[in-house]
Amino acid sequence: MNEQSKRSPSRRNLLRGAAVAGCAMALSVAGATAASASVHTAHTTHTVNYVALGDSYASGPGIPTQVDATCARSDQNYPSLLAAARNWQLTDVSCSGATTTALAGPQGTKAPQLDALGADTDVVTLTIGGNDIGFSGNLATCAGLTSKNPTGNPCQTFFTSDGTDRLAQRVDDTAPKIAAALDAVHERAPRARVVVVGYPDLFPDDGVGCTSSAVPLAAGDFAYLRDTEKKLNAMIADQASAHGAAYVDTYTPTVGHDMCKPAGERWIEPLVAAAPTAPAHPNALGQQAMAATVERAVRCGAHRR
Repeated sequence: MNEQSKRSPSRRNLLRGAAVAGCAMALSVAGATAASASVHTAHTTHTVNYVALGDSYASGPGIPTQVDATCARSDQNYPSLLAAARNWQLTDVSCSGATTTALAGPQGTKAPQLDALGADTDVVTLTIGGNDIGFSGNLATCAGLTSKNPTGNPCQTFFTSDGTDRLAQRVDDTAPKIAAALDAVHERAPRARVVVVGYPDLFPDDGVGCTSSAVPLAAGDFAYLRDTEKKLNAMIADQASAHGAAYVDTYTPTVGHDMCKPAGERWIEPLVAAAPTAPAHPNALGQQAMAATVERAVRCGAHRR
């Protein structure tokens, strides 16, 4: 048993503990009357058909056990844990590398993710947008620039050199893509509650970075990258609200468990990953935390259009 496993809280405890943490932090909904539109699936008498859509933050690359090599999908990702906790029937088509384009069009040999939806779909979760702004490539660029000014902010300087924050612009450019994706989900699954799951906290929320060969980023760039992620999450939340979906904030519940924390405390692996997880992605603990947060939101009730 590895060190992380020995120090990990059980999945059951994480999921059960989420229920007492309160609903307000977990769930933002579209419209003031969302509470009256809540549907509590724990009391349904039919099988709840749940479809998980999204990118690698949903699929769980590297986390044992991998059940789809092409999509780097784990059976311990947050959709699988959520489905098990709620006793839902899961169809998981989340796939590493997915962009909003992969929802409506093929991703390599994989069919469009939206093809998994239908009139009998009851619940949909969606995690998407990070690849649309090229976040993994952006991180690689930032890491490559660190040696130029390790105590400064060479990454921020690079992405703002023409007077425009190009990462912020990519976030803005992705907004209509998220909007179109949500409209397409509603069209394919008109009865479903649609739950958009945001991205967890990757970097120290206080903006103070770490000095580690596993996190080769310049000291002044941590705050910039943190702010970029927050802009992405805020944009996704806005689009969810405007397009009849719930938004689940996984950033706030994961603060303090970013990639700078030691093994056993971090829920996000650093750029040089130690756990069997893709770099800069949720490890098994991170997926459990995301599942717990989404489960709490579902327990509190999710708005549907």
